[in-house]
Amino acid sequence: MMSSPLGAREQEIVLAGWAHTPFGKQDATLEQLITTVANDAIASAGITAADVDEIVLGTFNAGMQPLAFASSLALQADDGLWGKPATRVENACASGAAAFRTGVHSILAGEARTVLVIGAEKMTDAGAEVVGRALVGADYDSAGQPSSVGFAGLFAEVARAYDTRYGDPSDAMARIAAKNHANGLANPWAHLHRDFSYDFCRTVGPDNPMVADLLRRTDCSPVSDGAAAVVVTTADRTSSSAGTAGVRLAGMGQANDFHPASRRDPLAMRGSHVAWRTALERAGVAASDLSFVELHDCFTIAELVLYEVLGLSEPGKGGSQLAEGIFDRDGALPVNVSGGLKSKGHPVGATGVSQLVLSAMQLTGTAGDMQLPVADVAAVHNMGGLAVANYVHVLRARD
Repeated sequence: MMSSPLGAREQEIVLAGWAHTPFGKQDATLEQLITTVANDAIASAGITAADVDEIVLGTFNAGMQPLAFASSLALQADDGLWGKPATRVENACASGAAAFRTGVHSILAGEARTVLVIGAEKMTDAGAEVVGRALVGADYDSAGQPSSVGFAGLFAEVARAYDTRYGDPSDAMARIAAKNHANGLANPWAHLHRDFSYDFCRTVGPDNPMVADLLRRTDCSPVSDGAAAVVVTTADRTSSSAGTAGVRLAGMGQANDFHPASRRDPLAMRGSHVAWRTALERAGVAASDLSFVELHDCFTIAELVLYEVLGLSEPGKGGSQLAEGIFDRDGALPVNVSGGLKSKGHPVGATGVSQLVLSAMQLTGTAGDMQLPVADVAAVHNMGGLAVANYVHVLRARD
């Protein structure tokens, strides 16, 4: 069992039900995305709206939608949610994980027994300049400046730093893009169902232009709409009418790094390292115990660096281990079997919850064409900004 803060077995935290919309350009409004997953997650958990004690919504927005006060939108799903405490949580691209952690804390504090956690974002209505400006608003040094490429320019600096320290990462980045696109073909909710070869991802051309040197278009996750939701409760509160036995939260960690880039080594991602180490220690597992990992691959260089930051590979060796197939879906440690943000899409506030939902599906054997032959323990990593806000959750299949 996990040590503090989850405590003894009678406080076992369970992901009891979940829901996920398609990611991509959606006709649905933000409200419709939220209410759809709210109803579907409640049904999946085998409960009613009246059984929900609290609602936590993760959404970034930052000017991409006119309505900046979205906490009560979930109440539109069912009148049984009227009067429930509802809070909007924002922590950049980690808003979904922040919402989940907030919901878990409410249960551990005794303030709620069953919490509906939702992550949602509506981005494609806004133009490139609006989205770019909103996203760089999460960066200390670029906030308030116009941008059509968003965070691509910042992660391009990471790629150049990697090049200087270890050598050109372009081959490894192309392999990650090809891997995640291949995985995404099996994900019915993925934004990009495109089987891009390594050669295509490696080559700069009219169909794969350079966005910000060294990042090509295939190195960047797409701007997406979408939502995901999960019902979190304690083991004694799970319903016999639920679609599955659910999965157990075994460990969690959060760590924030300094905001100014001048105070961070872009290849160290120290906050992610600390969050990972904390979550695995609390879960009582090592990386070798994991069946698979979901990593925050907003850009392919992020996944490459995270291999090394989290100890899945030695510094500078992530590309060679990737080439050996270690992180493929049939490798020793599959990474981003869902297709990751790269293929699945990245509706900012939805991402962290989506990662948890798709991992829970793997652990309950309900992932369809995405299903791995063995899936017992998973680690889920979600970060906001350039590894400024960092969350890791370890999930286990229930006995």
